Amino acid sequence: MLNTEQLIATQKANVETAFGLAAKAFEGVEKVVELNLQVTKAALAEAADNAKAALSVKDAQELLSLQAGLLQPATEKAVAYGRQVYDIAAATNAEVSKVVEAQLADVQKNVTAFVDTAVKNAPAGSENAVALVKSAVAAASNAYESVQKAAKQAAEVAESNFQAMTTNAVKATQTVAAKATKRAA
Repeated sequence: MLNTEQLIATQKANVETAFGLAAKAFEGVEKVVELNLQVTKAALAEAADNAKAALSVKDAQELLSLQAGLLQPATEKAVAYGRQVYDIAAATNAEVSKVVEAQLADVQKNVTAFVDTAVKNAPAGSENAVALVKSAVAAASNAYESVQKAAKQAAEVAESNFQAMTTNAVKATQTVAAKATKRAA
């Protein structure tokens, strides 16, 4: 059974893990805030340049051409921004997942050790109960592994869908920009 020192050590480890996870999450938020500041500064500078360009336009055709020229870069920047936010989130999630997986592996190891100790100290005639507990622990381990695999597959599918979506958005914008440029010419 667990003694007081083991309980205190477990609680200390849990508190350290919680603060570590909070720090990882905060690092991700810091990265997103930093990215947003960079994007905002660039957008303000770009808006000023675009306003100056729009004010120097002499006719409607030149204005349409200017608008067409701005559409594709704006979409590409939006896609790049989304990609960077996604990368930050994915990296933060990966770090948190590593910590959680390590914690769960420790819990699983401790449960297995507890069950093994209980089995050794089990009274005669409790073989069926021991077998049932061992079976439950094995089933829980298998279920956890299945959930982990499914989560990883879902993340891969989400990544693939995100890639396809961004590629399609850029292609669509290029097509629209090309048509708008032809109309303006």
